[in-house]
Formats: sequence, C-alpha cells, structure tokens
Amino acid sequence: MSALVQALRVQRLVREDATLRMLRMDNLPLIVGVLTEHLSAPHATVPTHELHDAIDAELDALRTDLSLTDRTAKAYCEDWRQAGFLIRRPDGDSRAEVYELSSEARRGLRMVDQLLAPRTTATESRLVSLITSLHQLAVETDPDVARRLEALQAERDVLDERIRRIGAGEEDVLDERRALERLHDVLAQAEDLPADFARVRSRFEDLNHELRVSILTGDGLPGIVLDEVFRGVDLIESSDEGQTFAAFSRMVRDPETSESFESDVRAVLDREFTETLPTSARIALRGLVRTLKDGSRTVQDTLTDFARGLRRYVLSLEYQRDRQLRMTLQDALASAVPAAQVTRPWRQTGMELELTGLSLTSVGELTLHDPQDYDAGPLLEDAEVAVVDVETLRAIARQTEIDFDELERNVDTVLRERSSATVAEILHIFPASQGVASVVGLLSLAARHGEVDADQVDTLTWTASVDDQEDEAIAGPSTAGPRDPNLRTAQVIRHRFTERIRS
Repeated sequence: MSALVQALRVQRLVREDATLRMLRMDNLPLIVGVLTEHLSAPHATVPTHELHDAIDAELDALRTDLSLTDRTAKAYCEDWRQAGFLIRRPDGDSRAEVYELSSEARRGLRMVDQLLAPRTTATESRLVSLITSLHQLAVETDPDVARRLEALQAERDVLDERIRRIGAGEEDVLDERRALERLHDVLAQAEDLPADFARVRSRFEDLNHELRVSILTGDGLPGIVLDEVFRGVDLIESSDEGQTFAAFSRMVRDPETSESFESDVRAVLDREFTETLPTSARIALRGLVRTLKDGSRTVQDTLTDFARGLRRYVLSLEYQRDRQLRMTLQDALASAVPAAQVTRPWRQTGMELELTGLSLTSVGELTLHDPQDYDAGPLLEDAEVAVVDVETLRAIARQTEIDFDELERNVDTVLRERSSATVAEILHIFPASQGVASVVGLLSLAARHGEVDADQVDTLTWTASVDDQEDEAIAGPSTAGPRDPNLRTAQVIRHRFTERIRS
C-alpha cells in the first residue's frame, strides 16, 4: 500500500469517525467530565430533561475552571448528538426520550481513561493467554489426527504432573503479585464490554436502515416485500456480528455456565489478595455477570424490536405511502433540473407568503394545546377536623408507604437458612401483609440486591388488601383465585435474592 493510499484512508477516517472528532474537540474536558459522570455506566440511559438539568447544575462550577461559553446544557447535548457522541431515542417504558452514549463515544472515553491511567500491556498473564490461545488454535485447526492426539496427550501429561505436584504439596498457590496482575487484565477486558455491546447494537441498526431503504427502492407486492423483510432478518442473524452475538448470548443464558461463572467470581472476591482492590473494582467484578446478561438482553431487545417494526411497517402498507412520497420528491427534483437552466433561485415570483413570527428549527418543537392541562378540577371543600389516635395514624402510614423494614427482615430470615431465594418463595413463607404493595416492595429489593432472570417466570400469589380492593372497584378486578375472592395472582420474570440485605 502506497503512502498516498494510506494517507487518503486516514484522511477519510479523520473526517468521518466520531471518536477522532471527539478527541479533537476544544471542549473535550467538558465532554469527558460530563459524559463519564452521567452516562459511562454499562447500558446507562438518562431521560433528556434529567440530563439537561444535571448538566445545567454543573456548568456554573465548570465555567470557573474551563473556558466555556454561556450555552445551555440542552444546546451542548444537541451538538453532541449531531456529532455522533450521544444517541437520543424514545424510551420503551414511557413517552419520554432518553440519551445514551454511542459506541464511538464509549471508545473515546476509554482512550482518554487509558491516557490518564496507562496500563502495562506486556504482562505475564497476557503472554500466557496469547500463547495458550494460539496453541489451542493451532491444535484445533490441524487436519492431521495423529498430531492432534499427540498434542492432547501432551496436555494430559502436563495436567497429570500438576495433579501429582499439588497432591504432594510441591506446588504453591499463585502469589499475590501475579494474581492481581491477572485480575487487572480481567477487569480491563470487562471495561470494554459496554462499548462492544453498543457497537453491536449500532451495527444492527445500520442493517435495519439498509433493509428499509431496500424496501422503499424495490418493487413488489406485499407478500414479496414481506419475504424480503424476513430474508433481511436472516441476513442480520447470519452476519458476522449476528453469529458472534448469538454464540455469546447462548453462553450467557446457559444456566450451568452462568452459575459456574458466578461461583468463580465469588471465590475470587473471597481471596485475601482482592482486599487491596479499590471499591469500584470490587463492584465491577461482583456485577460482571449481571453486566453480561443485561448487555445480551439489550441487544436481543434491539433485534426483536427490529423484526417487529419491519413486519408492522410492511403489513400496515406504510411502505407504499413512503414509496409514493419518494417518487414525488424524485419527480420534483427531476423537474428542477431543466428549470434551473432558465431561472434562478432568487428570481421574484410575484407571490407573497406571510411567515409566522415564531422561528422553528424542528417540527417536533410544536405541541398541541390541550385544555385539560389547565383544568384544575372541581373546587376542594374544607374537610371537617377530626381527632385521631396514634394507632389510626400508624394505620394510615402503613397504607400509604411500603414497609421495607418488614420486607428486609423477612428476606434476611429466609436467607439465613438457604443461599438464595426467589420472590415467590419469600411470599410463600411470609405472605404479603400489605397486599400488592408488599409484592412491589419485594420486586424492588430483589432488583437492587439480587438478580433478574428474564428467561424464567414465577407465579406470585397474595391476598388483596383493603386498598387493593378499593382500587379494583374503580379499575376492575384483577385475577382472583377459584375459591378465595380476595386471592390475587400475577406472573412476573424471576427475581432472586442471592445475599442478605442487612449485614
């Protein structure tokens, strides 16, 4: 490759790559400081208004040490979105929008972090991993069966010798320096996981866009177009990114592999050499399995939404409307070519158009007027003053607030007898004293102090409280048991407590 070709490739990379664009920004300290603080956590998303408010609160302090203009946080976030550092997308659980980091931005933050805290890459553990991986590749790709058997026999001899030495007490455990070195290599690889997941999602979204463009530009009846949709889904799943993710997802979802991984993490954290690790490193290692599962679930949700969206797009015949709009625009552009030979854009047309005094940069800034937003409702009447005792006040407080203290005691009582317990098992031992409020409280505690398995579903059962029955009188009854009219059931994904809440 000539120097010119290489220089042109790098020039195009500098012009198009968002990571290099980010590193060249004059306000890079602001970008790194703000995005690291609010969005660097794995799979982190923040509602747009919350991020704007948080950055606005920090800008006053940042302006004292950084050369910043008087721009607002909303303006900065919009610039970063257009530059490819932020992704703004609808939140699936609400009508609001959320911000998240792009894969390029995560890569840029990692590069800055590595420059601030350089790490030694020529370590013994990495050399051993490199040699082992290369040797395994050479053995598994060798077409000669005899050489493969000879290599496997040599590995078995080495293992037999190690077993003999350990049994005879001739081989000591790994020393603390080498153990910490290997652990830091593991943590360094774990830090790259969020960027890897974001890059895979970005690639899937690009393929989604390419397939939608092919639907608009192609011809065919709805049945043929639908076949193209499913062929497109197959193409994504059979792509390099799709196959790699599928293999990774199968490994993460495998119960045996996942349990073995969690067991190894707990064992490493119990070793003495990990006591010198900073708190952030211990938290990252403890949550490594959850990070892998959450990342796999996020990417899988993207694929599912992609398939459903395309199917809905085709079956609703929306693509035909978009095709017609595209053809109309093409006809207008084709008509503009000969017109440009005889007229100019600034030519007086003799037509007048009254412009509104409101300057708009996006149609999305318009909102419809809803009179109900300004309806304060009927006038409130003064309630009669009544005398209540302490027990009545306690009953009111119990009806309006979840008794987390009671729920935490129940969880710790069960976990004294077993290593883990699901929410369904907790409710079987300690029935919900506050009805659905106790169920919601247990699910909330399990999400913070346990793990969530989206592949398993549990049936939760409880007896409706007085408040639950009053709500159902307005909204309609929920699922009730066949014998007890106050019995309620619900199916939720499995929430499991893995450790006691109170030490």
